[in-house]
Amino acid sequence: MEIHDVLESLRDGKISVPKARKLLSLYSIEKIEEFAQIDVGRKYRKGIPEVIFAERKQLDEVKKIVQKTLVKSDFVLVSRIPKQDYKKMLVFVKRNKFKIKSGKNTTTLLIYKKLKNTGGKIGIITAGTSDIGIAEEARLTCEAMSCSCICTYDVGIAGMHRMFPVIKKFIQEDVDVIIVAAGMEGALASVVSSLVDVPVIGLPTSVGYGYGEKGVAALASMLQSCSLGLSVVNIDNGIGAGAVAANIANRAKAARN
Repeated sequence: MEIHDVLESLRDGKISVPKARKLLSLYSIEKIEEFAQIDVGRKYRKGIPEVIFAERKQLDEVKKIVQKTLVKSDFVLVSRIPKQDYKKMLVFVKRNKFKIKSGKNTTTLLIYKKLKNTGGKIGIITAGTSDIGIAEEARLTCEAMSCSCICTYDVGIAGMHRMFPVIKKFIQEDVDVIIVAAGMEGALASVVSSLVDVPVIGLPTSVGYGYGEKGVAALASMLQSCSLGLSVVNIDNGIGAGAVAANIANRAKAARN
């Protein structure tokens, strides 16, 4: 029974307060053997789904967490799956008859039984093709949170003329927030923020070399931006950028409704 079903049953007098309390307690923490405690109620409490960081987990552990989570939830994000485990994970998902959304240049997966598309609208833009994987991670997070995304990639300031049709489209589509993924010096986030009247989430990526390599210059540039309305997440934190953007977009959609 989902949380809204519990609350409706309580309202209609079909269940008692102690029964409702017991049912709601099931949406707290789910322990899996001795290696994981998953926050199955997070999406109801925060609007952000459970995310499994798979990078340093054993494949069998990830599978058990996915199965347990999808008993209580309609979807789960699995981020940074090791490349040697990625195909095996796809086989596991199909064998269990779950649905799946993947992304270009990323091993992050959105595994689900059903998804809604009832949230806000988000624009996602990257400076270069090397930034796409991190942007796709953000997209999958936004879609897990019921948002629709308009994505345009490889429009950095090295050819700034490419950017203006994209910004025009974002304005025409009335996006609620924009995510800008950029490496090197990360200047695209400041430029985009200076042209729009919606919140912009700067997503620095670890693309770059030499002085300020591995995203350090991009992060510093975004943090010191002169353009107001720009917020910044950590280097390569596509999940974090998507979560913040989707929360903003969903609140905007709720306010309009």
